[in-house]
Amino acid sequence: MRTLRNLIGGTWEDSRGAEFHDVIDPATEEVAGRCPSGSPEDVRLAVDAALQAQPAWAALPVAERVDRLSRWADTIAAHAGELAEIECREMGKPVPLGQAFIGGAAQSLKVAAAEALDYAFEETIAESGTTIVRSPVGVAAVIVPWNFPVPMILGALGPLLAAGNTVVLKPSERSPMSAVRLLELMDLPPGVVNLVLGDSRAGEPLVADERIGLVHFTGSVAAGRRVGALSGGLLRRSILELGGKDPVVVDAGVDPVATAAAVAFGAFANSGQICTSMERIYVHQDVAGAFIDALVAAAGTYTLGDGRDAGTVLGPLVDRRQRDIVVRHVTDAVERGATVLAGGTVPEGRGFFYPATVLTGVDDSMLVMTEETFGPLAPVVVVSSFEEGLERAGATPYGLAATVYTGDPAHMAAARRIPAGVVWVNQWQGGGPERLYEPAGDSGMGATGARAAYDAATRPTSIHTS
Repeated sequence: MRTLRNLIGGTWEDSRGAEFHDVIDPATEEVAGRCPSGSPEDVRLAVDAALQAQPAWAALPVAERVDRLSRWADTIAAHAGELAEIECREMGKPVPLGQAFIGGAAQSLKVAAAEALDYAFEETIAESGTTIVRSPVGVAAVIVPWNFPVPMILGALGPLLAAGNTVVLKPSERSPMSAVRLLELMDLPPGVVNLVLGDSRAGEPLVADERIGLVHFTGSVAAGRRVGALSGGLLRRSILELGGKDPVVVDAGVDPVATAAAVAFGAFANSGQICTSMERIYVHQDVAGAFIDALVAAAGTYTLGDGRDAGTVLGPLVDRRQRDIVVRHVTDAVERGATVLAGGTVPEGRGFFYPATVLTGVDDSMLVMTEETFGPLAPVVVVSSFEEGLERAGATPYGLAATVYTGDPAHMAAARRIPAGVVWVNQWQGGGPERLYEPAGDSGMGATGARAAYDAATRPTSIHTS
């Protein structure tokens, strides 16, 4: 069994902390690795290394930084299968799904880094004699969740590094092994990216370090509030992408079978452990019967199993704690009058599995409609009109993303009324590298994506010359 180590200033080092925890394979419940639980001393040394490396990294020509990142992206793409197998071992994601997302993330890293070549790090306004210079913020702390460790890391790093910042990275203590392998594949100058492992014993001192110029955090609302409070108290910038309870509105006139298949994927992919999973489904009464029948049939095709097995479509949940949340939400719904049409029971045997589950007869008194589940559940509400579906979709404190299926141009236009950072119409997870968004409500704060990511990664200074 491997004991994981920190990467500090280009050297793999043992943690200075005395406590460790096991990383558990969620399909077998066997120990997959041993991870340090973190210490303030680890964080101090990692920030020291990042500070020392930052001036030389920022002094490199932008094109050279972009080229180094692009070559790393190519290496990641070549190792996507290996990284996907590690993600499967630490958090259960089926290997083909993980490989597809990691391959896409590697390409996105290249695209995001290349945007630095056209970004206005310096511009002069001749009429006023003003020059605006955008400089890196310095050292950024990047804290990522357990559900998509490699893609989430790459999504944050591209603009930060291309803009001339250095980084201290803390992956989730529940899925740290893929982050370790990702940085083993990295060929950047020592100290440009540093890795500290652990739980809040690493995360809290990292966010509280006064030398951090930006915190990029993805995780729960509760943890995000804590990160925001610490960053705000230090007057430091933060980008927070937090939880969601994403709705989907299914309009009359759509193909109910094709739409049900799309919604099944949006609800069940990665066992529902995606920040933008479809967690509330509002379907027009005119297509509800056919849609629900097709959704139940689709749920039956999500075969449970170890994500390394070729026939597996639905892997396990990350751990027992996460499955307990799913069980609690389903139990609460049934006790309050919901009907289970598919799934709904914990299978026998080892592993933290839970089947694709379809619920009807749900309402807003139930946890499954108000709290983030992060599990393979599809709770369906039948609505009398598209307008009702739209209103109910927006009636939530969250605002991460939303999806609308409709053939009506007026309804397509109306979809933008949903308060969310991303709204998909007749698709899910679509969009190109130009996407720019900021979560609404309790789902976070701070615009990111495309050029907004470079704006966040830099600090503008105006120089006025007469």
